[in-house]
Amino acid sequence: MNDFIRLSALELLKGYQDKEFSPVEATQAMLAQIERCNPVVNAYNLVDEETTLAFARESEQRYLQGNPKGLLDGVPVAIKDVFLTPQWPTIKGSKTVDPQSTLGKEAPSVAALNRNGAVPLGKTTTPEFGWKGVTDNPVDGVTRNPWNPDKTAGGSSGGSAAAVPLGMGPLALGTDAGGSIRIPAGFSGLVGLKPSFGEVPHWPASPFGTLAHAGPMTWTVADCALLMNVLAEADYRDTNAIPRRNIDYLAALEGEPQELLRGVHIAFSATLGYVQVEREVEETVRAAAKLLQSLGAEVTEVAPGFDDPLAAFGHLFYGGAANALRNISKKQRMLMDPQLVAVSEKAAQLSMLDYLEAVNERAALCERMAGFHKKYDLLLTPTLPITAFTAGREVPEDWPSTRWPSWTPFTYPFNMTGQPAISVPCGFDSAGLPIGLQLVGARFDDRAVLRAAHAYQLAAPLTDKRPELFYASSDETATERVGL
Repeated sequence: MNDFIRLSALELLKGYQDKEFSPVEATQAMLAQIERCNPVVNAYNLVDEETTLAFARESEQRYLQGNPKGLLDGVPVAIKDVFLTPQWPTIKGSKTVDPQSTLGKEAPSVAALNRNGAVPLGKTTTPEFGWKGVTDNPVDGVTRNPWNPDKTAGGSSGGSAAAVPLGMGPLALGTDAGGSIRIPAGFSGLVGLKPSFGEVPHWPASPFGTLAHAGPMTWTVADCALLMNVLAEADYRDTNAIPRRNIDYLAALEGEPQELLRGVHIAFSATLGYVQVEREVEETVRAAAKLLQSLGAEVTEVAPGFDDPLAAFGHLFYGGAANALRNISKKQRMLMDPQLVAVSEKAAQLSMLDYLEAVNERAALCERMAGFHKKYDLLLTPTLPITAFTAGREVPEDWPSTRWPSWTPFTYPFNMTGQPAISVPCGFDSAGLPIGLQLVGARFDDRAVLRAAHAYQLAAPLTDKRPELFYASSDETATERVGL
């Protein structure tokens, strides 16, 4: 069973094509792993084995008939509970959503998965309406870190992030309006890509507007590129989607690391000029920058030259939270995460001029980064300035701020600019918690981001290292394995 749950999506596809094993066998192994590990980390809030196995059996028949469908036939995928799935309710971690009202509807990413034969494993946990950088909600409780269940998995795509390292699915869907793919990828030790805004169609429109991106969360960069080939398929419902470019992201990864990095100019900034970073995090990411340089990239230590846009981001993001709660009554708000209610009610008091000032600052930041990328192909930073902290908290103990963006200064600026940004594991701190590096590219240069990330992962793979909880055997409970 461990053989199946440790395989990448590309390895699963090869096994299916070579008739070494079937989608049913692989899916059963992952469902068994969910049964063992999910009670510890709370990655999934909905698992429906009967429906999932029905998808797997259909895939198995297609392979037997020599007629597999699309790019992902038989590959299990975890789906964040903000994406509409026709067969399962989508409640976004909120007691205010009528589950029945969401059935029969399908998000573009889910539709693309279905067109390509993927097997949906279930829905993964999110904070209510995806509003914060950690994962807990009034319906499903707290999601925990796969490497240390006492710690947070990050958020808002924390359930998807907790699932992948534990073998509860090789691929997962996430969304990112301030770091919500990259934050949990950094904390939980997997790959997470926020594509260029508009590259992956997303519908219905997010209440967080053009800050919000949909994207892949995977164990390897190659799997990330494979999933991007699927998610980038056209869907007319997203009026913000850019014209389809039909880039084969997986083919773009072909070559050795030196070939992928030849002629690539990387700006490295450990602090963006204003961030306090934990020593172990900075040292680990510095080592990654040196490795990229040794592989042939031209690496220059330089900050992009903008001030912290936290206030402007807060107006835009929390304005989106207020928008999400626009039609929710006072009575319903009593059922919600009280901190979400508090920030949305505060944001509702913003004036139009306050909001437009933030829009102007965003435009200036976009212009600054567009000019920066005329000289540098990529910007390399830590994904986060810290490693994972105690689960169930919005900020670390004794933190000077009460709100989550205060510890995510490397992620939200690039939601404001709409640039592609990826988090890739690059090491662990002395407590065994993952550290991630972030690569940011010019708008619409997702290809360059994936190529550099893949080159790094080829040269410094951490993909054989799994959390202790991953190894829970069928004759012991997962909680026994990690000593809970």
